[in-house]
Amino acid sequence: MVQLFKMFKKIFIPLLVLSFLTLANNVFAQDKLAFIDLNFLFNNSSAGKKINDEIKNKRKKINTQFEEYKDKINSEKKTLVDQKNVIAEDEYRKKLIDIESNIKNFNSKIANQRKDLAEYNNKAKAEFSKQLRLILEEYSENNSISMIIRKENLLIGKTNLDITNDILELFNKNVKKITIK
Repeated sequence: MVQLFKMFKKIFIPLLVLSFLTLANNVFAQDKLAFIDLNFLFNNSSAGKKINDEIKNKRKKINTQFEEYKDKINSEKKTLVDQKNVIAEDEYRKKLIDIESNIKNFNSKIANQRKDLAEYNNKAKAEFSKQLRLILEEYSENNSISMIIRKENLLIGKTNLDITNDILELFNKNVKKITIK
């Protein structure tokens, strides 16, 4: 009986382990995974490029206004310093207070413009993500993909699991422009 148990153990346990591994392998093989580079899509899609250009132009406009105002204030300060000995002390202080007040007002205006730009940037990315999600859902359904992972969150993966270029092509085909509300 002991020998029968040993023989049973030698044959049955390896078969059981082999069956389990085969079954587990089949279960895992049914789940198809893919990954995508969202930054690449945002920077290289037609709609993403338009958004990036708009943001860059708005930022450039803000910086130009800032530089022009800075030059104007520096010129006013220099003129005021040059006039310091010529004008009365009270008038000098009054002009200095006016300049400082103008600087505060302008700094507030620039801060609001930068805040608006940041909000625009966030809204644009949210709308881009919304459009992308629709395309990803359709793509995953059509290609029986169970999970799509961001490339940024991936440590290592086979290059054939990267669907970025396929999604870029679909995105450019389906989304010409992103409208920000």
